[in-house]
Amino acid sequence: MDISVTTEAWTVEDRSWLGSRDGTEFTETCTLYLPAFTQNLHYPNGYIPSGILLARFTSGAQAGLMGPYAGATSEAQTVTITGTPTGGTFTLTLDGETTGAIAYNATAAAVKDALAALPSVTGNDVSVSGGPGPGTPYVVAFKGQFAGENVPQMTATGSFTGGSTPAVAVTTTTAGGSNATSGLDVPEGFLFNSTHIRRGSTATNLGAPLLWRGSIKVNRLPANSGLDEAARTALAAKFRFKG
Repeated sequence: MDISVTTEAWTVEDRSWLGSRDGTEFTETCTLYLPAFTQNLHYPNGYIPSGILLARFTSGAQAGLMGPYAGATSEAQTVTITGTPTGGTFTLTLDGETTGAIAYNATAAAVKDALAALPSVTGNDVSVSGGPGPGTPYVVAFKGQFAGENVPQMTATGSFTGGSTPAVAVTTTTAGGSNATSGLDVPEGFLFNSTHIRRGSTATNLGAPLLWRGSIKVNRLPANSGLDEAARTALAAKFRFKG
């Protein structure tokens, strides 16, 4: 059954993560599904601290209730040159956009610059490690606008010289997005009040206030808030993040 949020004090309520008084106007009542918290996370003194990032179940008996944001995985793709070429270039195509020619022995920084020059990509959207080619593969990590997204796999075309049947290929080494079907991979807002889970209580649902818009001091959020780059990107239209 549902019960109202407890008013017991947790020493002093710490909302130092709230960056603006205006944020207090943007709260609404939600219902926490307690097993999602008590089974997966540890909270001090039986309290779920304010500042925990919440998401809404979209399936099962708990559909419509809130649980802790489950996070999302950002994509990583690996570019590998084979056949030990001694010259030439290659290009990468991301979602229909193709880079300029990249030297066969380019550094990771040069590959990043080539991707960042694409019309729909910025330098904050990718990082590249590994290289230089052809001996060491490049690992392209997607972030920024691509954080937590299932990014289309890039394709590559080589124009190499030397070596033995040189070629270039791309593989997805870490798939982006989430396989979660519960909806907890889609953040909605932050728990506004520290909420007490009563020891021995048989209740599975607990009413609580959800902050769905405002300004957030990231470095003041609780350590297990759940905020990641994917959540920051998803919530950018509703929240201003500082730090």
